[in-house]
Amino acid sequence: MATTRLYTIIYVVLFVFATLQVAVEEMGLLADAYWVAFGLIIALSLVKALFVAGYYQHLRMEPRSVTALVLSALVVALALTAAAAYSIA
Repeated sequence: MATTRLYTIIYVVLFVFATLQVAVEEMGLLADAYWVAFGLIIALSLVKALFVAGYYQHLRMEPRSVTALVLSALVVALALTAAAAYSIA
């Protein structure tokens, strides 16, 4: 069972990562080294998404089959999004 302390720590970590994302954009890294800044923002977003899914959506405490189901749905959603993006052009 997760405690309030754990949720507070996760919230602070998410807040710090969001602040880092804004700092990367405000420092002007996007203009000088676009792909480096883009990769950094994507990596921070991935870590934030894993924290949210793992702790706030309780996937860490669920059976692995539920986690696999959620991940497979994510892959299908990404594939459909990519297909839609290519069909527009």
